[in-house]
Amino acid sequence: MAPDQPIPGRLLRWTSSREQRRGLRPRDAAILIIAVWFLAIVVFGVVEHLVDPKTFPKVWLGMWWALETVTTVGYGDVVPASAEGKAIASVLLLGGLAFLTVIIAIITGGFVARSQRQAVAAGEDPVIERIEALGSELKEIRAELRRLRPDGEP
Repeated sequence: MAPDQPIPGRLLRWTSSREQRRGLRPRDAAILIIAVWFLAIVVFGVVEHLVDPKTFPKVWLGMWWALETVTTVGYGDVVPASAEGKAIASVLLLGGLAFLTVIIAIITGGFVARSQRQAVAAGEDPVIERIEALGSELKEIRAELRRLRPDGEP
C-alpha cells in the first residue's frame, strides 16, 4: 500500500485483497469495524469541536461524545448545543446504526459461509445429501413403475 494513499482507500484496498485471497473472515470484519469506528470517532470528535467549541472545548471531549454516539450508548453527559452540531450528531447516529447493521450482516454471513465450507469439506453438505436422497427415491419410483406396467416401459 502506498503511504500517501488516504486511509479509506487503504481500508478498501486491504479488504478487497483479503477477500480475494481467502474470503472476508469474521476476524477481518472485526478489524475493519474497529478501524472505521476509530476513524469516525476521531473525525466526528474533531468536527464537533470545530463546529461547537463552547460545548466541546477540547477535541478529546468531542471524541468521547462521538464514542458514546457511534456505540449508541449516549450517556447524555455532553450533547451538541448548536443546530450544526445536532445535524452532525444525526449523521453520526444514523451512520453508526447503519454501519452496525451492515457489519453484523457481514459477520453473520462469514460464519454461515465458513460453516457451509466446512460441511462441504467434511462431505456433509445437506443440499447434496437431499439431492442424492431424491435421486434414490426417483430410482425406486421408476423401478416400481416398471414392475407395474406389463410392457416394462418406464
